[in-house]
Amino acid sequence: MTRIYVVEDDKSICEIVIYALKSAGFEVTGFETGAEFLAAVEMTPPNLVLLDIMLPGEDGLSILKKLRSTAQTKTLPIIMLTAKSSEIDKVKGLDMGADDYIVKPFGVVELISRVKALLRRAMPEPLVESQLVFGILVLNHDSRKVHVDGRKIDLTYKEYELLYYLTKNAEKALSRGKIMRTVWGYDFEGESRTLDMHIRSLRQKLGKAGEYIKTVRNVGYKLGDES
Repeated sequence: MTRIYVVEDDKSICEIVIYALKSAGFEVTGFETGAEFLAAVEMTPPNLVLLDIMLPGEDGLSILKKLRSTAQTKTLPIIMLTAKSSEIDKVKGLDMGADDYIVKPFGVVELISRVKALLRRAMPEPLVESQLVFGILVLNHDSRKVHVDGRKIDLTYKEYELLYYLTKNAEKALSRGKIMRTVWGYDFEGESRTLDMHIRSLRQKLGKAGEYIKTVRNVGYKLGDES
């Protein structure tokens, strides 16, 4: 059974989230502090984490940083729960490796939809192409490794999925809606800035190869102009 850990110090919110996820068929455990959560992860890693930013003691962003710097949890699917709705807080979480975020208050249906969508993307898929090459950019899909001009590039789960989709469809102009439905698994109505944030992060991490990612005005993005 899919195991989900919820790190949330607000007992009422935590209880609602746990009840909703259990009703959807998941195995769920709640934690009020980062210390309890990290100890549990070390013993039994989950399949997905819902991590609140505002926590007593060590905050969610600090915990996120630890998870992303540990080999065991480097690619663990993580959704941030936050009462902060400003763009800078969202950018900070995504830049540090979060795969998604939900701003409080949120609906149970939306929560379950996002959890299922992220889990679907995290499930192993049949290998169609073991390697994709575009100029100095190389993606090894079986190992999910990315190299630029021979240099290994570390990407978050969502960053890799986005880059893989763009590379697989190189030279094709892909609409924002199509990218988000394919990579995130559902429509991000009113929150398409998430895509822009991931594109910006990819361009920075890929260095010279980041120039391959082109903005197509009034459409979306494409990987192109190799020359």
